[in-house]
Amino acid sequence: MARLPVLLIALFFFSAASVDRCRVEASFWDSTYFTWGTQHASVYNNGNDAQLVLDKISGSAFQTKSAYLFGTIEMLIKLVPGNSAGTVTAYYLSSTGPEHDEIDFEFLGNVSGQPYIIHTNIFTQGIGNREQQFYPWFDPTDNFHNYTIHWNPTEVVWYVDSIPIRVFRNYESQGVGYPNQQGMRVYSSLWNADDWATRGGLVKTDWSCAPFVAQFRNFQDRACKWYGPGSIWQCAAETAENWYTSPAYGQLSNAQQGQMSWVRDNYMIYDYCKDTTRFNWNMPPECSKPQY
Repeated sequence: MARLPVLLIALFFFSAASVDRCRVEASFWDSTYFTWGTQHASVYNNGNDAQLVLDKISGSAFQTKSAYLFGTIEMLIKLVPGNSAGTVTAYYLSSTGPEHDEIDFEFLGNVSGQPYIIHTNIFTQGIGNREQQFYPWFDPTDNFHNYTIHWNPTEVVWYVDSIPIRVFRNYESQGVGYPNQQGMRVYSSLWNADDWATRGGLVKTDWSCAPFVAQFRNFQDRACKWYGPGSIWQCAAETAENWYTSPAYGQLSNAQQGQMSWVRDNYMIYDYCKDTTRFNWNMPPECSKPQY
C-alpha cells in the first residue's frame, strides 16, 4: 500500500485538532431513535455509544430525530470484523419521497482478509447513479474511524479520518442538480445485502458467523436544523452563525487537494465519471467540470 507522505500526516493531525475544538457532542439517547430491529440494537456508555446487530432474523437501524440543511455530520464507526461478506453498514443523509436528496457512505463487507469497500453516492431530486468506491488504507474493523459528511451551499465533501476522499460541487446554474432544497436526517443501518454487496452477489452471507455487530461512537451534528421550507433561507444565509458558508469552506485547500489526490490515485476502485460503457459515452454533465 502507498504511504501517506509525512507532510500530509502532519496536516491531518493539525486539522483533526482544529476540528476537535469545534465539536458538538450529541448523545444517541437524545439525538436518535431506533427505526427497526430494536431488539438487535443498543445504546450504552451514557448515550455516547451505540451498536447495531444483524443476524438471520433481522438487522437494525437508527435515525436522527432532527433533519438538517447544511453543516457537518460526523460519526466514529467500527465495522463488522471477520467474515462480513454480504453485509452492508450504511451511514447517510436522506430526505424522503420519490424526489429525495441523499448523501451516502456505505461499507460493503467481504470475506476475512479481504478489504472492505467504501461506497459513496449522492442523489439529487431522486436521481443518483453517481457512485464512487474506495478501499480503505487501514483496517476499519480494528478500531473506530471518523467518517464525516460536510455539506454547504457550495460543495459536499466526504472525509475519512479528516482526509477528503470525494467532492461534489454545486453546478446547479449549469444544469446539475444539487441537494439544497430539502432537509435530511441522518440514518445508519446494518443489513443483509448478499444479493449485490460482495462481488456483485457472488459471495453470500455466512450466517454461522452471526451475529454481526457494527459499533458507533461520538455522533456530532454541527449543522443547521431544518424546520421546513422556511429554513432554506435561514440555513443558506452567509452569516457568522452559519460558519460553513465562510469562503474557507467553499473549496478544498491546496493541502486537502493533495490529500484527496493521494487517496484517489492509490485507493479509488470505481468512478462513475470514468465508466463510459455504462453511460454509452453520454456522461453526466458534472463529469466534465472541475471536481475540486
